[in-house]
Amino acid sequence: MDSTSLTLLGLIAGAITSLGFIPQLVKGYTTKKLDDVSFSMPVVLSVGMTLWLLYGIFLEAIAIILANAFGVSCCLILIVLKKRYS
Repeated sequence: MDSTSLTLLGLIAGAITSLGFIPQLVKGYTTKKLDDVSFSMPVVLSVGMTLWLLYGIFLEAIAIILANAFGVSCCLILIVLKKRYS
């Protein structure tokens, strides 16, 4: 597999994985209820994704950078929603 195909594969994988956050964010925002969401889950995920983001930056791997930058953003939004509505 050439580097372009690998990058495309990584971008698709990152997009699919990252889109998993959207339903929780939408539900939390619309219902204003996040009682079933653990506070520690998005905190731990954001730390891990930040490390992956740094790893991607050092490797200059755009798929890793984009997926984890989006994931960290979603985790931070989820943390804010959890703090605001709990």
